[in-house]
Amino acid sequence: MEHSLKIACASLAVSIVVLAIKYAAFLLTGSVALYSDALESVINVVTAVTVIVAIRIAARPADAEHPYGHHKAEYLSAIVVGVMIVVAAFAILREAYEAFLHPKLIEDAWTGLGVSVAATLLNVIWSTVLIRQGRRHRSASLVADGKHLMVDVVTTFAVLVGVVAVVLTGITVLDAGIAALVALNVLWSGWGVIRENASGLMDEAAPAEELAAIRSIIGQNAAGAIEAHALRTRHAGRATFIDFHLVVPSAMSVGESHDICDSIETELKARIAGAIITIHVEPEEEAKHKGIIVE
Repeated sequence: MEHSLKIACASLAVSIVVLAIKYAAFLLTGSVALYSDALESVINVVTAVTVIVAIRIAARPADAEHPYGHHKAEYLSAIVVGVMIVVAAFAILREAYEAFLHPKLIEDAWTGLGVSVAATLLNVIWSTVLIRQGRRHRSASLVADGKHLMVDVVTTFAVLVGVVAVVLTGITVLDAGIAALVALNVLWSGWGVIRENASGLMDEAAPAEELAAIRSIIGQNAAGAIEAHALRTRHAGRATFIDFHLVVPSAMSVGESHDICDSIETELKARIAGAIITIHVEPEEEAKHKGIIVE
């Protein structure tokens, strides 16, 4: 968690630098397309702050009011990020409409474009770092932030191409058209972030590959038991909640069944990052003759 927090703080610093560079490009040119690009970077700064807050909340241990921990704070943060992206899209559309009504010539275009390219290169590098580190540490907030920055990269590239077209053709209304296209792309990105992270709030099960690994681990480490069934999983940030029923011989002592449970839990925690396990022990009369067969 400490590593993720450091990455999030660095992301805030990078976002502020990129915002300053992009705004400088807008001031040099007066281009509404470059202004729309800078406006999206304002959202990057707000997003970075939101991610920092979410990671700090998610790191809190379980307490009386939150016995399952605070892991879902990152999903909430990612959804907030998605909403912010959508808001930015509508703000850009408004600026595009104004520019369409009152088109302006682009000034000092090549200098402004050079400045914007520098900001884009910085975003390319940092978005890659965020996505990789977010997936490595299972941080939904970092991944969402990284994907937003990657959209920013694509957006800026489109803006640069469009501004060049305006300069070469002299058709100033293209500037507003480019800004409108940017807004639509940003809107789609925001919806994608919201949709992806809503599943985490809905207690979505572990992916099929991870679920298969969990079933295999239980079957291989439950020697002495009869079967395991009613397996359920769900993800919440870095935590993977796993619960199932373990059927043991009716004559088995509590101590023996507890030893089997310990064996399963130890192996699950060793191979499934952030595993939180609940096992309900049942006598053989409760066997369903289906589910996980003990090897």
